[in-house]
Amino acid sequence: MSFLTHFYTLFLESAPWLLLGLVLAGLLKVFIPAAWMNAQLGGHGIKATIKAALIGAPLPLCSCGVIPAAIGLRRAGASKAATTSFLVSTPETGIDSISVSYVLLGPFMTIVRPIAAVFSAILAGLLVGKDEEEKTTTSCPTPTPISCCSPKVVQPIESCFTPKEATSVSSSCSSNRSKKSENTISKVRTGLTFSATDLVDDIALWLLVGLGFAALVQTYISNDFLLQWGNGIIAMLVMVLVSIPMYICATASTPIAAGLLLAGISPGAVLVFMLAGPATNIATLGVVRKELGKKALLSYLTGVVGGALLFGYLVDFLVVQFNIQVMPQIGHQHEFLPSWLTLSTAAILAALMIFSMTKSIIKLKDKPLTDLRKKTHTA
Repeated sequence: MSFLTHFYTLFLESAPWLLLGLVLAGLLKVFIPAAWMNAQLGGHGIKATIKAALIGAPLPLCSCGVIPAAIGLRRAGASKAATTSFLVSTPETGIDSISVSYVLLGPFMTIVRPIAAVFSAILAGLLVGKDEEEKTTTSCPTPTPISCCSPKVVQPIESCFTPKEATSVSSSCSSNRSKKSENTISKVRTGLTFSATDLVDDIALWLLVGLGFAALVQTYISNDFLLQWGNGIIAMLVMVLVSIPMYICATASTPIAAGLLLAGISPGAVLVFMLAGPATNIATLGVVRKELGKKALLSYLTGVVGGALLFGYLVDFLVVQFNIQVMPQIGHQHEFLPSWLTLSTAAILAALMIFSMTKSIIKLKDKPLTDLRKKTHTA
């Protein structure tokens, strides 16, 4: 089979699950209020750390989009431990990445992935919290949760990819009441719009890169080519070194992981890539150092990398011990999904991605002209 045939097949098979994940992610965003999250994750202790990991896991925030949300939580009174836990679990997994994991990685990895993400988030949070000073100073005047009439406002911090994901706590009671009065249909419409714009903008490029990589592997690399170094701790450490400088979200890392799996990389090493990649990009590490401190940065890396390596080793052990088959489900979904559904979802997803990339191209073309106008206006 040619590269284009493999690419088309991969895109077709993953489209229904990815589109389902996008829809669910958008609905989660509009039906889980930011103020509720701030109230739940405020305070200190292991309970807040675990809660932060569990709340962050299904949320539709990418590696960069989670940064303003995490800083908003921190400045609303959340501890370093809870902030770290949220900052790790949110980009490592999500409702959209879980759905697409099934078709590209199989049921075993689909189950293990979110469990490993939550574990590494809690581990990182506890390590960061251990170094936290007893007297924690926050920007909140009182330790009580911020109410709708509080004069204190957590300013949203612009995300480098999705400004709309910035988290803020409104001080306007009237605004809060107006949001509560929105009907369900309006919220659903808002959620779907978010999925079709912001989320697609975040994943479109990397998803295509990942699918292209997987198609290249299927086309040109034999199944046993990388087996000589595709297993064990060395392969896992290589995955850590490769993933740290990358900016990649959980969903877009999935097809790349599938390509690595098809190339002969062990499931454990693939899991390490999917955990370390979204949580250790340069932007996130810079924010951790600035907001939480140098010690927290070291503890953050120790927790993320240590948790990923631990679960990677555990996955490889379980696969060998119980002879678990870890293979993409490509070609199996036609047994329970009609062809018209697969084709229609693929067409919708393709249209959304083309629209997203067209917008990006137009912005790039308009940027020099905009900069020139600003310089002319200043002069």
